[in-house]
Order: sequence, then C-alpha cells, then structure tokens
Amino acid sequence: MLLGVLYEDNHLLAVLKPAGLPTMGTPGDRPTLLSLAKEYVKRRYRKPGNVYLGVVSRLDAPVTGVVLLARTSKAAARLTAQFRAQTLEKRYWALVEGVVEPAAGSLVDWLAQDERHRRMHVVGATMPGAKEARLSYRRLSQVSGGSLMEVSLETGRKHQIRLQFADRGHPILGDRKYGSQRRFPSGIALHARWLAVTHPTTGQRIELAAPLPEAWQSFGVKD
Repeated sequence: MLLGVLYEDNHLLAVLKPAGLPTMGTPGDRPTLLSLAKEYVKRRYRKPGNVYLGVVSRLDAPVTGVVLLARTSKAAARLTAQFRAQTLEKRYWALVEGVVEPAAGSLVDWLAQDERHRRMHVVGATMPGAKEARLSYRRLSQVSGGSLMEVSLETGRKHQIRLQFADRGHPILGDRKYGSQRRFPSGIALHARWLAVTHPTTGQRIELAAPLPEAWQSFGVKD
C-alpha cells in the first residue's frame, strides 16, 4: 500500500489515511498507518535500525483524512501540547443522513465509553467517567437524502462527531455502529479535511488539507 504524503520536513510528517486502515495499535502483523509511515521514512532517508515517529493525531479505522506524525520526540511533545491546549484548528467533512437544522450551530454533550461494546454513549454530566464534548458545524450543502457538513472540533473525544450527530437523528453515512441505514462505498463518510498547527521549531503556521476520497463523488461531492 502506497503512503499518501501531504507534508514532510525534518520534524513533521503529515499523511493521508485511507478507510479501513488503523492508525496504530493492532495485534500481529496487520499493517497500520504508523507502520507504513515508518517504512516510508526508513526507505526514503535510508535510516538504519528503528525509525521514531510519534502519533500526535489519530483517526478511527473507517475514517479518512490527514494524520500528523512527529519525527522527533521534541516535536511530538510540543504538538501534543497544542492538541491538549486546543490551540490548533481541525475541520472535518461529513455526509450525514437527513437535513440538519439549523444549518449552523454548536453541539455540546457529555460522553462516556462503553468498553464492552466498543462504543460511546451520551450521558448525564454527573455520570462517572463522563467527559464534555463540544463542536461547531455548518451545513455546506444538501445531497441526496442527506447533508454535507463541515465540523470544527473543540474537544477530541472518541467517536465524538459520529455520536453527536447520530444522537440527533443524523448518523454519518455508512456508520452502522451509530445507526446509519445507508451504505457508503468505503468506510464511513467522515473525512479529516483540514488541520492547522504551529510548527514545533519554526513557530510558523502550517495548514494541511486532505483531498477527498473517490467514494464521495458518488454523492456529488468533489474537491
């Protein structure tokens, strides 16, 4: 599998994750985005031994889009601090069922993890383990039986976008885990479209844009 590289320098590597490929952490010899990225760096720069890459952003296996990796531990620490402080900007595109109204707004919920079923639930704020989840959105257009949404994350909870829209009756196309009744050609219709960070050494703003997978074209959505 070829690695789609969006940006690289001595400190950063931004790559395009395809649907179905885990970011990291799978048992056995199953490939991950991280293992493919390490192979790429090792081959391109003729590096002997183990290659260091720090994962500072990750996506669920069925989700596509930009993933940022750090090539040094110092870069990883500084980028992770940006994610924790929420000083970076992340935008996702999503195709969801139904017409989202109002066309723009914010969603705020408290989420908790169900380890047994490997999913998240919307819960009360006082429930043990509950974490606040916040995002803002705007509807870019209407598509056949659904809406094309642009989502800006304010928190980075597991399955956050998937659950918050599904809880309001607008599951992401293809996301059967959260109730979608419609098929999507590859993975689910959630794409990490754009990421802006401060470069960990130069301090310059880096903007990373990920092209849409071909699967979106069947719904009339193109770059």
